[in-house]
Amino acid sequence: MTSLNANALEIVESLLARAEERKVAIHAIEGGGRFIDCGIKVRGGLLAGLDLARVCLGGLADVSILAGEVAGRTVPLIQVVTDHPVQACLASQYAGWAISEGKYFAMGSGPMRAIRRKEPIFDVIGFHEEAGEVVGVLETRKAPTAAVVAKIAAECGVAPSAVTLLAAPTASLAGGLQIVARSVETALHKLAELKFDLDRIDSAHGTAPLPPVARDDLAAIGRTNDAILYGARVTLYVAGDDDAIADVGPRVPSSASHDFGEPFAAIFARYNNDFYAVDPHLFSPAEVVFQNLETGRTHAFGSPKPEIVARSFWD
Repeated sequence: MTSLNANALEIVESLLARAEERKVAIHAIEGGGRFIDCGIKVRGGLLAGLDLARVCLGGLADVSILAGEVAGRTVPLIQVVTDHPVQACLASQYAGWAISEGKYFAMGSGPMRAIRRKEPIFDVIGFHEEAGEVVGVLETRKAPTAAVVAKIAAECGVAPSAVTLLAAPTASLAGGLQIVARSVETALHKLAELKFDLDRIDSAHGTAPLPPVARDDLAAIGRTNDAILYGARVTLYVAGDDDAIADVGPRVPSSASHDFGEPFAAIFARYNNDFYAVDPHLFSPAEVVFQNLETGRTHAFGSPKPEIVARSFWD
């Protein structure tokens, strides 16, 4: 298996070869490094969003768009399939790096995290990677500055010229798609928080509905969260005993949270738009199914709430 960063670089080069078709733009950064705009000053597109999601996953997952429906209305579903879920989702895709430099802020994800390895989740999964070039994805409305690139380079132990960053805001087609492609990631992160043995998870499949692009990033945060919390369905293919699954299962879906039950925008407003005040157990898929590869048993927990998704997307 090639490295997460090497995989991501291959996807980046393919994206850049189709930059006009994908509606993205590349910019060199003064002092070294490059930045690919996927939705800040350019429109970006669905195909750019798929590439953005694949980069986030370190090239270890297939991401595609399926036909779906919510409350009787046609809605695209973003599907993620991976045979390396822990590496793809937790070592790479999880947006665990809050990048702050001066007045600049962005949530960072992608395989550059596996080089930095300063987040607690890496102590849990025991994964590390060495690479001479790093790739990251930023959820932001501002282009990264030279100081931002220099900071990322320093924390990853590479030269600024070895840094490639892709960015898109939440309220954009590509940015929204890459966020909704986190159905499996949210399930795995929840299981990590619940101390489930992640080595038992062999493969994973997830879908979540793609919301309409919102008028601004705050509204988009509500819609993309609702796509996961009330619309995502994840199947995990696991090994080992059934008793541990039966024990942890009811605590995995978003319905296990006391904040579950209304659109995320309303929950967020109730906590004065403070993510850290929201119950952390809310952030997981609506439905999680465990298929035991050794015993043949299936365990299902939670269920989608299409009426809440519909309110979020269209009201």
